[in-house]
Amino acid sequence: MKPAAVQEFFRRLSAANPEPKSELEYVNPYTLLVAVVLSAQATDVGVNKATGPLFQIVTTPQQMVDLGEERLRGFIKTIGLFNTKAKNVIRLSEILVAQYGGEVPRDREALETLPGVGRKTANVVLNVAFGEETIAVDTHIFRVGNRTGLAPGKTPDAVEAKLLKVVPKAYRRHAHHWLILHGRYVCKARKPDCLVCPVSDLCGFKDKVLPAAVV
Repeated sequence: MKPAAVQEFFRRLSAANPEPKSELEYVNPYTLLVAVVLSAQATDVGVNKATGPLFQIVTTPQQMVDLGEERLRGFIKTIGLFNTKAKNVIRLSEILVAQYGGEVPRDREALETLPGVGRKTANVVLNVAFGEETIAVDTHIFRVGNRTGLAPGKTPDAVEAKLLKVVPKAYRRHAHHWLILHGRYVCKARKPDCLVCPVSDLCGFKDKVLPAAVV
């Protein structure tokens, strides 16, 4: 996708949704971190159902440690891989208390040392909690980047690097939210909804379906 098309791509997504928000529900940077860790291979809706009651009583790492792994499992048992995730959440909470004064570090390398936290999770926390211009490449962004020609790449890291290179500075703060929402609700995996897509004329997808007047 050429620079002018990329600029227009994000201009349209921005005009349609000027202040996009994460669909994960959270109270503070710590609960966001927990929610993102729990969201691996799970839906945001499913995570929110579990964390709603949990975050009514737990909003700090120390409170999570005090809750304990067994009780945490009771809250998140409807989420896939809940046993492993419970261990990771308790352990990362212990580390935050012991090494970071109970605060979530605003540093990617530090975040990635926490159990259950990879680059994607770290990028989400840095962007949503701290306003960093990071792009967390999930399955939706990976698909949109490749399908549209916006940021083709064979790996999530390659797509992330390409996006950071091509996304105009003015749109970098919210780029990953726009792309996630676009992939989740319009440029869907099995059947992209090209007929209602606001950027279909800019897209390089060879099998896209456009209205007769546009073909």
